Amino acid sequence: MSYLEVSAVNVSFGGLRALNDCNFTIEAGKITCLVGPNGAGKTTIFNVITGFLRADTGAVSFRGEKLAGLSPQEIVDLGIARSFQNLRLFSQLTALDNVLIGIRGQFGETIFGAVLRPFHTVKTQRAERARAMEILEHVGLAAKAGTFVRNLSYGEQKLLTVARLLATGADLLLLDEPASGMSADALEEIIALLKRLKGENKTLLVVEHNTRVVQRIADTVLFLHQGHLMAEGSVEEITSNPALTEIYFGGTI
Repeated sequence: MSYLEVSAVNVSFGGLRALNDCNFTIEAGKITCLVGPNGAGKTTIFNVITGFLRADTGAVSFRGEKLAGLSPQEIVDLGIARSFQNLRLFSQLTALDNVLIGIRGQFGETIFGAVLRPFHTVKTQRAERARAMEILEHVGLAAKAGTFVRNLSYGEQKLLTVARLLATGADLLLLDEPASGMSADALEEIIALLKRLKGENKTLLVVEHNTRVVQRIADTVLFLHQGHLMAEGSVEEITSNPALTEIYFGGTI
């Protein structure tokens, strides 16, 4: 059984075919990088996998279960969480609060439950706060727990988006350009974090344009072009293919 399987997925926007018979599988416990030129359909397939967009035809399965018709939250509950290019953090809240929002069950207590079982509610909140601090520590942001997001550096905000994904408890993390726009030091931090997550049995599907980052993190590379999987292989196989480098890099790497 494939861990994640995308089967014959097609998506059109008017007369534009964004995904064209898109097929691929990813393996559990690995880092798979999804690459290709702008407009290849990378973000579209993320949207389909995570329930933000419904495919015209085709199917996506996760651990043998079809995802069609499920809401984004139901897909998170199954174990898939994703980041966005525009981060989507709550800038008016602290780093800790942003992670707390991501913890499953954070808002599971009803008003009646809080009134009728106040001690249980307080205990739960303390446990959630402790878990959120553990996650911030794990991504290197414990010292910034009380800092408002708007006062974090861009690199720290990128790390916080990963922390919020970890807060969901998901096993499959979809990361949309996690290394874009980062300084050299911040880039090293995010690369180290992604490798560490792999060592902790997380599975990562990563859209990334920085070839050097792909070379350092990818177990497998999927090359998407015009909404279709054009090639799959190791970093070396993809980057040494003249046809692919011509499409993606203009003939050079």
